[in-house]
Amino acid sequence: MVHNFLHDETGLELSEYAVAAALVAIVCVVAFTTLGQVIGAKLNELAATVNP
Repeated sequence: MVHNFLHDETGLELSEYAVAAALVAIVCVVAFTTLGQVIGAKLNELAATVNP
């Protein structure tokens, strides 16, 4: 059984690639959204410090 699994060379189907691409896209959107919020907060903090 393990031998057959290790020697199985069937490729991924298009649907599996689509799911993987969707997961990567979701992670990127979440990361950039979070990063944007953090940068915005830091810029607001800096503006408040410069203009008391």
